[in-house]
Amino acid sequence: MNPIQLKNRLKVARAEKNLSQEELAILAGVTRQTISSIETGQYCPSAKVALILSKKLNKKFEDLFYFEEVENND
Repeated sequence: MNPIQLKNRLKVARAEKNLSQEELAILAGVTRQTISSIETGQYCPSAKVALILSKKLNKKFEDLFYFEEVENND
């Protein structure tokens, strides 16, 4: 079974709302660096942060975050 990775559409959703990373960070109560790290896949947000981001961007959780299988070449 291939491992799965949490992916997101945060950058696209943020752009649709014309929000900067800093503005979204303030709305969500996190740092701009946290938003950047989530967008680039370097950081997997807690369920609480993911739900807050979904609410602040007026998106369903499953529209903003999704799982993707990672190819395992073993």
